[in-house]
Amino acid sequence: MIRFINISKEYKNGVKALSNINLFISKGEFVFLVGPSGAGKSTLIKLILKEENPTEGKIYLNDMDITKVKNRKIPYIRRNVGVVFQDFRLLPNKTVYENVAFAMEIIGAHPREIRRNVPMVLSMVDLSKKAHCYPDELSGGEHQRVAISRAIVNSPPILIADEPTGNLDPDTAWEIMKVLRDINKRGTTVLMATHAKDIVDIMKKRVIAIERGRIVRDEEKGVYEHELSNP
Repeated sequence: MIRFINISKEYKNGVKALSNINLFISKGEFVFLVGPSGAGKSTLIKLILKEENPTEGKIYLNDMDITKVKNRKIPYIRRNVGVVFQDFRLLPNKTVYENVAFAMEIIGAHPREIRRNVPMVLSMVDLSKKAHCYPDELSGGEHQRVAISRAIVNSPPILIADEPTGNLDPDTAWEIMKVLRDINKRGTTVLMATHAKDIVDIMKKRVIAIERGRIVRDEEKGVYEHELSNP
């Protein structure tokens, strides 16, 4: 599903963001990406989305080498990846329904397909009654559920969530995690970058820890961080 082979990334200013990353994420996995700020998590996500290119190595999505694809093919690659951000990024002048529908409109989906899919995903995240509301009429948790709906309405096989609970209170954060868990149970591969230690430790999913651009830990049913043992 997602494979990094000997990936390194050095920016033009000399900053080495990633160093010799080897990683494989299988179809249907739920993976937490953890590590301190500046560790390389955002760079890794940008490489998957083709917002950046690696300095060395190869990246495969669904067995396709995306490392050196031409720019005109990038939109097609991104259709396979839904993205949820910490800051929601909703269009303020569009309703909930219109925000989600817009994600289908920009790829040229047929109106009939839009009318079928949008209500379905809004029901999935318990937002059917909010379909005609505008973003300024929603709570923070509802904002994020709209963002999730928009990310999955085109049925991408991969969902990337970049700090999706960062701006939410603990109870709302858990509501969002339940939505992401349900999406994962339907077969979508979920990669979530987070600093939410309590969520990672309770959910017991695969944990990939990055520090200073290197993978330092990759564990099934992992925790956010290991306690240092006493000498």
